[in-house]
Amino acid sequence: MFSERTSVGLDVHARTTTAWALDSETGEVFSERLDAETHNVLTWVATLPQPAAVAYEAGPTGFVPARASGRDRHSVRGVAAPSKMERPAGDRGP
Repeated sequence: MFSERTSVGLDVHARTTTAWALDSETGEVFSERLDAETHNVLTWVATLPQPAAVAYEAGPTGFVPARASGRDRHSVRGVAAPSKMERPAGDRGP
């Protein structure tokens, strides 16, 4: 079990970032659609109950926020590789 209070998932694209977070103490869910500016994403993460663990989808657009989050003392727990995620039954995606 991790010691972070809040778990954050980022879906990072070239122009936007969709962010979701779960406060493990209260069960509160946070979500935000942000522009892709790293500073804005990290500012939003900083408003969440701390400490926060951040995961992002694998790909070139997630690399910059991941590096910056380490400098800003947010814990990057992992990279979510879409090709390794379970798919629901009947999902025949690519």
